[in-house]
Amino acid sequence: MTEKREEWGTRIGLVLAMAGNAVGLGNFLRFPVQATQNGGGAFMIPYFCALIFLAVPLMWCEWAMGRLGGEKGHGATPGIFAMLWKHPIAKYLGILGMFLPFGVTVYYCYLESWCLAFSWFSLTGRYHEVTEVAKMKDFLHSYQGLNTSFFGGLGTAYCFFLLTMTANVYILYKGIQGGIEKLANWGMPILFVFASLLVLRVLTLGAPDPSLPDNNVINGLGFIWNPDFSQLGNAKVWLAAAGQIFFTTSVGFGAIQTYASYLKRKDDVVVTGLSTTMTNEFVEVVLGGSLAIPIAFAFFGRDMMLDIANGGSFNLGFAAMPVVFQKLPLGAIQGFMWFSLLFIAGITSSVALLQPVVAFFKDELRWSHGKAVAVTGGICFVAAHVPILGLKAGALDEIDFWVGTFGVALFALLETIIFVWIYKPENAWREIQDGAQVRAPGFFLFVLKYITPVYIGALLIAWTWQQGPAVLRMEGVSAADAAWRWGARGLLVSIFAAMCYWVHQAKDRIEEAK
Repeated sequence: MTEKREEWGTRIGLVLAMAGNAVGLGNFLRFPVQATQNGGGAFMIPYFCALIFLAVPLMWCEWAMGRLGGEKGHGATPGIFAMLWKHPIAKYLGILGMFLPFGVTVYYCYLESWCLAFSWFSLTGRYHEVTEVAKMKDFLHSYQGLNTSFFGGLGTAYCFFLLTMTANVYILYKGIQGGIEKLANWGMPILFVFASLLVLRVLTLGAPDPSLPDNNVINGLGFIWNPDFSQLGNAKVWLAAAGQIFFTTSVGFGAIQTYASYLKRKDDVVVTGLSTTMTNEFVEVVLGGSLAIPIAFAFFGRDMMLDIANGGSFNLGFAAMPVVFQKLPLGAIQGFMWFSLLFIAGITSSVALLQPVVAFFKDELRWSHGKAVAVTGGICFVAAHVPILGLKAGALDEIDFWVGTFGVALFALLETIIFVWIYKPENAWREIQDGAQVRAPGFFLFVLKYITPVYIGALLIAWTWQQGPAVLRMEGVSAADAAWRWGARGLLVSIFAAMCYWVHQAKDRIEEAK
């Protein structure tokens, strides 16, 4: 007997779940580093251009596509694309909307587990008395199994990974209302409270060292927000801004369509979709921009903060912040709050990224909910061992490039062409406006037809031109590391091939529901 398709229980639950999908580690770790490295306040000009011309129109497209697909019983993009474009290849192009979010989750769950581990380490004092950033980097590397300075191997990290995977599978098993919506209803308010308390603490910090009055939070905020307009002529800054918008709003991945497929026919996608996007932007720009960089500037000074930020987001979040918390009263509690909000941000995103495959198994292959969740979680668990064991060799970075950079731009371009041009602009616009409490400005129809696809196409070409050849050739990669990177590519090819097989198996169901 076919299970009835699930629906969201409440509108606030939908908004919080959609916001949880978008709010992730990138809001608190990636965004401040990207802003710092790309002209400070000047970075926000191309950032907001990408928000207006990419994120907002794509978000409306994905919400409308998902709602339309859900009405016909399709919760993943193979079925949705087949509805929009009556061509045999459409359902295979739609595989990207399952492959990309699943591919991200293959390594994202492991990163998420670091946050859970460090929240526990904060409470138990495991890293206390490691009071130098260099030593804390060593602590992080030891936890990752890259050395044995503090841990005897990967055992501790693997235990926290198992806990994280179990939590993800459990939430998925509980379903849309009982799992994902409940997680969002509890997790997102906790995240907002923790982040707001930490921001308040940062803003009242002043200058920690009276002998260095220039090392203060206000100057740290100024470092992010004072614009270096000379950077606006640098194409790299525009690429970085657009990449951050894709990463933070979750457009171009395929997960939004799945969440939107559980909407009712007359549910609003204009206001509700815009609300979730603006919620994410508040978390990223206001909260995320007021934490890691300003506090690192205040404690370490401009030059050392730059060195930490240029070393990567992980160093900022997992090496600098634990050292800072040890210098503050009740630092263990504040460290717990920091890493807990990162974990909540991570898990609300990872369950959303896994849901498209679960929805496909249920909607198209007619699997039971339990079987769909078990197979999805099992494949993700096995695949995650490649980035876990090949971390030092760059296997994680290899996967991230293909699914989190190149693949997202490609899929965003495809969905824009299919939904707007092949499905016809007037049909797409009507679908977006249907049920809207406040209609979307007509200006955005012009944006959808012309500006968004050209913007994405230019972005895709620039990304391919700047990064593609080096990644393809694995420039500067040793033979040993290249073996792991080839293994990561092989893993992605295997996952994509399996999804092609599943779509082929479901072609009759997809075709009959067009």
